[in-house]
Amino acid sequence: MKVGLQSYLSDSNIDAQLNTSQRQLSLAISAVPEDTSGNLPLNLCLVLDRSGSMSEKPLEMVKEAAVGIIEKLKPGDRISIVTFDHRAKVIVPNQLVNDIQPIKQKIRLMVADGGTSIDEGMRLGIKEIASHNQHCVSRLFLLTDGENEHGDNKRCLKLAELAAEYNITIDALGFGEHWNQDVLEQISDSAQGTLAYIEKPDRAVFEFQRLFARAQSVGLTNSYLTVELMPKVRLAELKPVAQISPETIELTTNLSGNHFSIRLGDLMIDRPRIILINFYINQLSPGKHKIAGVQLRYDDPGANQENLHSDVLAIEVDAQAHYFPYPSDIVQNHILTLAKYRQTQIAETKLKGGDRVGAATMLQTAAKTALQLGDKQGATVLQTNATRLQIGKDLSEGDRKKTRLASKTILKNQ
Repeated sequence: MKVGLQSYLSDSNIDAQLNTSQRQLSLAISAVPEDTSGNLPLNLCLVLDRSGSMSEKPLEMVKEAAVGIIEKLKPGDRISIVTFDHRAKVIVPNQLVNDIQPIKQKIRLMVADGGTSIDEGMRLGIKEIASHNQHCVSRLFLLTDGENEHGDNKRCLKLAELAAEYNITIDALGFGEHWNQDVLEQISDSAQGTLAYIEKPDRAVFEFQRLFARAQSVGLTNSYLTVELMPKVRLAELKPVAQISPETIELTTNLSGNHFSIRLGDLMIDRPRIILINFYINQLSPGKHKIAGVQLRYDDPGANQENLHSDVLAIEVDAQAHYFPYPSDIVQNHILTLAKYRQTQIAETKLKGGDRVGAATMLQTAAKTALQLGDKQGATVLQTNATRLQIGKDLSEGDRKKTRLASKTILKNQ
């Protein structure tokens, strides 16, 4: 398995007569198979909310979804299961998948009761995965339907950061309307995972299967992107780096001299991680110039190799005395995707502050951006909620969650 790295500049030409030029760089990063070898072994932990609010059909559908995942595991995979209410308990310790019948039986015996302590479930789940975390894809599915009433949200975020340090990806699934989308989004973003919304119990099986398929498509793990900026090149001051796909995430950069590094986590074979970098270039003399060098560090569990490095990819521009624009439609699409996310974030902030008119206007703007991207489902969600605000109606918790999901991804691709 090797790493695939492609680069696209918003415009690879710049005007040599300008003091400063702004450009965006898109990087598409994926795992590229070199043979027809099978999927990497999975080290999967299900962390499942069994609090009292999950009683009857919700818990029954989660059980069905969990059993469906167990039945898809293959020899060589590992599984562990943690359940939580206001306490947490390991019901299936980390083990190789051999006889799945006892595991399925443990799932079917789950009973809904008690309150909710998400961080205790996370703590035990991370502990189970970390006990056998070598040469595999480590994934934690965290499902909850409520607020963390018996826990500590700050501790949840610290645990998500710890999971990333242990090379564990967390996919967060919100069930129903009463979970905290801010907390679950921060958990999944911090651990390079996915935020999923199970609006109705019947949707549980689909969402579990979708996330499981993503885990199976991982080819490389523990990846880090390092970028070296050349003299006369500087990052934009405000939120200069973001992930665009599979989900939109604002990324934190720690610039050290002219270098910065970002953890990307797992790399999939069939769907690249797309990173968008916003920067400025001071005036350059006419001719070709290298403006940045890009490199990936990663692990290849299939080959039992760690700390591998890609070749350095040179990013170049052509400074022209007679400037001829050469814009990239690919990068423009990525810029629009980030704009949709940020427009929706502004709308949410305005709504929280009581500015319903401003929130509706920004949701309409985001809907138009979604249409430009060909995301008709996302545009419908955003425009519908804008209209609700305009006619004086409130947004339900479900409406707000749909808005958040529409901002982070292209709904037609889910």
